[in-house]
Amino acid sequence: MNLKSKPMASVKVKFRPSTIEGKEGTIYYQIIQNRVIRQLKTDYRIFADEWNDAENNIIIGNSERSNLLLSLQERMKWDLKRFEMTIRKLGNQKSTFTVDEIIGSFQNGTDEQSFFNFMQGVIAHLRQMGKIRTAENYSCTLKSFMQFRQDRDILLSEIDSDLMQLYEAYLHGKGVVRNTSSFYMRILRAVYNRALEKELMEQRNPFRHVYTGVDKTVKRAVPLSAIKRMKNLDLSLQPNLEFARDMFLFSFYTRGMSFIDMAHLKKKDLQNGFLSYRRRKTGQQLVIKWEKCMQEIVDKRHTCDRNPYLLPILNSQNESRKQYKYAQSRINVHLKEIANMIGVSIPLSMYVARHSWASIAKSKNIPISVISEGMGHDSELTTQIYLASLDNTIVDNANAQILKCL
Repeated sequence: MNLKSKPMASVKVKFRPSTIEGKEGTIYYQIIQNRVIRQLKTDYRIFADEWNDAENNIIIGNSERSNLLLSLQERMKWDLKRFEMTIRKLGNQKSTFTVDEIIGSFQNGTDEQSFFNFMQGVIAHLRQMGKIRTAENYSCTLKSFMQFRQDRDILLSEIDSDLMQLYEAYLHGKGVVRNTSSFYMRILRAVYNRALEKELMEQRNPFRHVYTGVDKTVKRAVPLSAIKRMKNLDLSLQPNLEFARDMFLFSFYTRGMSFIDMAHLKKKDLQNGFLSYRRRKTGQQLVIKWEKCMQEIVDKRHTCDRNPYLLPILNSQNESRKQYKYAQSRINVHLKEIANMIGVSIPLSMYVARHSWASIAKSKNIPISVISEGMGHDSELTTQIYLASLDNTIVDNANAQILKCL
């Protein structure tokens, strides 16, 4: 992980192992300008076997420290980005500058009132807590906002209503739909509110004139008749399509289980006729009565004895996120082919299975509260605020009603 802004200035990430065996070493930055070399220490500490010397980067692996290492890697990337902006700014201001000026300007820019820096700290904290998907959403939002700002940082106290309206207009000018711009705005508002909690600035209500709601989206559910046609397709000569169809059906059978939860199901999660798993998005524990149609797919798609996973989506715990993201992408491509085969105009995806279960359940007059409980929607306040808990038998019966219709 290195940065070279101009031929005369460069920044490299280095690691200095501890002289004491078994103790963490230190990551530092080596800044070179006009053949003058300086070192800038960080408070990032890792063990020697967590450092790739050839690539000057952290080895994430799959240990208890992986979330911590991910957050450190995120901070390092942000530091290099700030070094790049610092060097570019100095280059615009003067024809020559020293390595000490680079370091001084970089350190002066670490003020906690900097919005980019504060939000990057929030992202690193999310990664450290294991909220990887949320961190990715925050990173995407920050990237978009930085593009709008043309990489010019801004103080937290300078975030106001006019700026947010300009950002919203910028997004819409790029063809971003209202739900997406609202998504970005809600994330920026969450970061802003966190800064308010830390009393880093005064409330200026910068989001009062921008849209932060959720518009109704295009229908993403398919009727039961379409799922029946999908189930009855003979795809034995097209294994990729067959696998995509089976994964879609498994999600539907299991009350719209999300693909990431399907990918991480373990064989040990299925015991005594019940499948028990914890939603990776919310941490909520769900228990599903095991049905014959579910077992048929598992029998058909069984994994080898050494593979702990129930479904053949992941083959190891290393880089599992990359594996399931790639698998999901390929499955969604094949599902769109299947949509054409069964005469469905809605672009099929794994999410459609989840949406369809909820829609079909509602059409059968199953209470919204039961549907919400069955899908693990602990954030659906409109359906769960009055609901303390449901007898899981009710949810299982609801699922059985749907499956009997296939």
